[in-house]
Amino acid sequence: MSARTHSRPHPATTGGVDIRLPWWALALPALAFVALLMLILNPSDAHAASGDPAITHILTRAQQLLIR
Repeated sequence: MSARTHSRPHPATTGGVDIRLPWWALALPALAFVALLMLILNPSDAHAASGDPAITHILTRAQQLLIR
């Protein structure tokens, strides 16, 4: 017994998809790129964040345990 194949009731459209991006979808990556580029050009402005001594101590101990 053969089974019937069902065709689509409405054929798929072949037109292009109209996608519009919000303004921030282009502005935010561009801003991040410019900020990173400025840090590369002038690295004296980049400062390391001061970490919590307890976290630093824990990470040091973990590193020492992994080395053993």
